[in-house]
Amino acid sequence: MNIPSFGVGTFRLTGQTVIDSVRNALDVGYRAVDTAQIYGNEAEVGQAIEQSGVKRAELFVTTKIWTEHYARGKLVPSLRESLDKLRTDYVDLTLIHWPAPGNGIELPEYMAALAEAKALGLTRQIGVSNFNIELTKQAIAAVGKGEIATNQIELSPYLQNPKLTAFLKEQGIAVTSYMTLAYGKVLKDPVLARIADKHQATVAQVALAWALQLGYAVIPSSTKRENLAGNLLARDLRLDAGDMALIAALERNGREVNPDGLAPAWD
Repeated sequence: MNIPSFGVGTFRLTGQTVIDSVRNALDVGYRAVDTAQIYGNEAEVGQAIEQSGVKRAELFVTTKIWTEHYARGKLVPSLRESLDKLRTDYVDLTLIHWPAPGNGIELPEYMAALAEAKALGLTRQIGVSNFNIELTKQAIAAVGKGEIATNQIELSPYLQNPKLTAFLKEQGIAVTSYMTLAYGKVLKDPVLARIADKHQATVAQVALAWALQLGYAVIPSSTKRENLAGNLLARDLRLDAGDMALIAALERNGREVNPDGLAPAWD
């Protein structure tokens, strides 16, 4: 199955907040949900999915392995725990969350463990997150061409990452954009506001439509039902070449997430 182009993210959402967000998202038409071990909300996400009444086969569920579970003997057991929390027999996609170069576990070891999880049927597809070009090359070498479904990376109108996205496209690896709204910073952008006015859309819809038109998957989150529904309308928004050129000019290498010890040397 291809990576769905539109999903709901759950970063920073916990407890009843994440239950309500996922339940509302599924209710308004989302069918892909993105979580991670480190978010501490897999159990709540699982509860929301179960209570939604949506059939499991209609959903695309992604989780990410946290750095302390990268060792060969730990990754598969940690994913089994995630499956228990998510109340499912499998996830559709499992990602290595960060390359964590100083972690003491070498890339070939954790990629082999991830491939093992797929071979065991615990995950349908595997991929990476926050990998630069060099590390993505190493990941491909470790598990084989065609095995890496996506690289989930921070991308927004302020951080467009052209080298990495071009490389991924060349390799046939789907790009998943997170932080597409740059923690809400792009919502105040006057250029995006003008484009939004022209299309009678919201700025969030414009930013998401920009990513979709570049062929990226997006996973925005929201705690408000109306915003979840509004974001989904980005799928129907067509930006013209002039709009796309204006957005291309907003690049400022505005990275929001760059944790020491976890992040690679960015391209």
